[in-house]
Amino acid sequence: MAGANGGPGGDAELTMRGHRVLGVELPGHAAADGQFRLSYQAPQDLAALATERSPMAGITLDDYVRSTVAVVRRVARNGPVLLWGGSMGGATLSRVGNEVPYLIDRIVYSSAFCCIDLPSCGAYLTTPEAADSLLMSLAPAGIGDPAVIGASRTNWRTADPEVIALLKEALQADASDAEFLAMLNTMQPDESVQVPLDEARGHAATWGRIPRTYIRHTRDRCLPPALQDRMIAEADRLTPHNTFDVHSIATTHAPDAAGWAATVDLIDSLARRL
Repeated sequence: MAGANGGPGGDAELTMRGHRVLGVELPGHAAADGQFRLSYQAPQDLAALATERSPMAGITLDDYVRSTVAVVRRVARNGPVLLWGGSMGGATLSRVGNEVPYLIDRIVYSSAFCCIDLPSCGAYLTTPEAADSLLMSLAPAGIGDPAVIGASRTNWRTADPEVIALLKEALQADASDAEFLAMLNTMQPDESVQVPLDEARGHAATWGRIPRTYIRHTRDRCLPPALQDRMIAEADRLTPHNTFDVHSIATTHAPDAAGWAATVDLIDSLARRL
């Protein structure tokens, strides 16, 4: 489950190890939805890019949940389901867990929002544990008025060296420049303005029944470890009979190559236990 501005994707290494891997395609993020437009190409038409209406306009967390539940129902016919996501994708994980807990064998949060005491991703970013977050440093890459566009829009293809440096520090400071730019070019420009504000709490009677794992990113500058730990503690208090299986990986919000390899090893191990 991709986080904000992410598209669907699998992992070749997990496939080669014998797992069925499927990236969930969320509404507004499909190839034909129009995230990538001529104005986003080079040379960029920044005036058009700042005003063109987004395919994300009007999309809510309910839409993400409906789409993901439909995928879970299909894949569950063929065997156990491990639902895995990162960052804002955690909001969808929890809500899907509320809807179909009996179809999910394990739910895995990779430095992802897990809303329990507070209702939304946005609410957690106002807490003391989020005070050191660099998410707001991504603002210089934003473009246009969300009220006009119908979404938040980020120009990941900017060539401004100062903005690129800010993005790298926030998202993937440990990576080489080549690795960082490759990751940046997988990002989609538009994201829903509503999803971070929507109700995303996991419920004890449904979501709380699912075995769960949290992968802490100890070098994360967007969701600081203190914020990750707060969400883990809240979840464990909600369901003390079913607490998080916690693992820590020394990597940034967007894992570098070593961090991703360690994550794949962990997911492989978890999937083999299902």
